[in-house]
Amino acid sequence: MTYSKILLSALFVLSLSACGGGGAKVQSTTTNTTMGQELMDLDESYKKGILTEKEYNNAKENIMDRYDQ
Repeated sequence: MTYSKILLSALFVLSLSACGGGGAKVQSTTTNTTMGQELMDLDESYKKGILTEKEYNNAKENIMDRYDQ
C-alpha cells in the first residue's frame, strides 16, 4: 500500500469513529422568550379556544413560577 492510500484509509476510519461513537448524548435547549411574551402567547391560545380555562390557569402559574425564581 502506498503512503497516500494508508493516509486516506486512516482518515476514513477516524471520520467514521467520530460519527456517533458510544456514550450518552446530551441535548440542551435554550429559549429566548420573556415572561411577557410567553404570557401573551398563552393568552392568545386561550382566546382561540386551544386551551381550557384550567389549562390556561395552570400554564400561567407555571410560567410565573419559573420566572419568579
